[in-house]
Amino acid sequence: MDSVGPRTLQQALRTPRYLLSGWPWRAALYLLSSVPIGLGVLVSLLLLTVSGAALAVLLIGIPLLLTLALLGIPVASLERRRLRLIDPAPIGGAHRDPERTGPAAWARTRFGEPSTWGELGYAVLFALVLWPLEGLVVGAVAALSGGLLAAPVLLATAGGGEEVRVLKIWVAHSYPQAFAAALLGLLLLPLLAYVLGGAAVVRGRLTRRLLSPRHAELDTRIRELGRSRMRLVDAFEAERRRIERDLHDGAQQRLVALSMTLGLAGLEHPAEPLGGLLSRAREEAGAALLEIRELIRGIHPQVLTDRGLGAAVEDIADRSAIPVDVDFELPERPAEPIETAVYFAVCEALANVAKHSGATRARVTGRIDKGHLLVEVGDNGRGGATTAAGTGLQGVADRISVLDGHLLLSSPPGGPTVFRLRVPCAPDAPGARRAPRKPLAPARRSL
Repeated sequence: MDSVGPRTLQQALRTPRYLLSGWPWRAALYLLSSVPIGLGVLVSLLLLTVSGAALAVLLIGIPLLLTLALLGIPVASLERRRLRLIDPAPIGGAHRDPERTGPAAWARTRFGEPSTWGELGYAVLFALVLWPLEGLVVGAVAALSGGLLAAPVLLATAGGGEEVRVLKIWVAHSYPQAFAAALLGLLLLPLLAYVLGGAAVVRGRLTRRLLSPRHAELDTRIRELGRSRMRLVDAFEAERRRIERDLHDGAQQRLVALSMTLGLAGLEHPAEPLGGLLSRAREEAGAALLEIRELIRGIHPQVLTDRGLGAAVEDIADRSAIPVDVDFELPERPAEPIETAVYFAVCEALANVAKHSGATRARVTGRIDKGHLLVEVGDNGRGGATTAAGTGLQGVADRISVLDGHLLLSSPPGGPTVFRLRVPCAPDAPGARRAPRKPLAPARRSL
């Protein structure tokens, strides 16, 4: 125990100074305060249930029944605050924030949460079982200690100095007997104080167990994990764009300048052997420039930024080793992370088709269906593709999963192979752009 003293009732019960502290009074107040609150909850439950059921036929009772279902929320909130009397450690909120504003969104969120119904069950348990038990414990302790301590006073007043019934168990006929009963009550006070403390600790543990936001914490962690993954994707894409920009504005421009300088030098000195060396140097610079351009296109193609996914897929098809048919019908551009992820997924799929499938033709289709972007890559190859074969498809699946998307691969032996992506692209999907983008014309090509 640290020097500042016990922070909870449970810790205080283990110290010898418990009886001299304010913790017994806090325990008694915690248990006693349950009685009026529990009575209020019980009356509210009965009124809402009876009136809601009776008026449900007239539709007036439906709001009452809905209020009944939500009654556990304020009860649980009050219980979390009341628990601080004996345990200051807070219990986190069990409810998540609605995705949209307005009463309808709030109600839809609350009725869809398991915590709402769990808190309603707690309210019913509190109203029917818990507060009567707590009232019984406090009442028994008060009656036992009060009845014994008040024996001399009762003998002098109600008993007329002749006799008094102590706790309705035995009769004290004299003041020595009455003071003996009061002394017994005084000796029992420490024990009864520990009884109150123990009962309050058990009640507090039950409250914390039933109202701790286990599901809410898990949901919050899952949402935060999703947001952190999305931030990592955004940071990765920003870094790719920076590298692409540096290569485009730096190394590529220097190679262009070098190639032009070598060309001019070759014109001024056409004779061998210097002319031949300059010509070969210019060819090497041109090859390096071509590689730089291919590298830039692989990092982030400019056509994807300027013209969108359909045009970028057409560009992939133009450079493919086998004929590729493209059919994209996108009424508007998806979010930038979705475009980028799907573009590189299609790149990976077409690369696998060219390298491993033995296909003579492939096709790529894309459309929007019920708020999802559906992209399909198929070929007439020999099949047998799998995400576990080291073809990069597992990386595609991981990248798509960050966007709550799915990769489906059908590739039976003998073919055909179908590579299908399904990514949510509704306005509230992860990574969606806030500002609308310019609609795109359908992209169709066939070789």
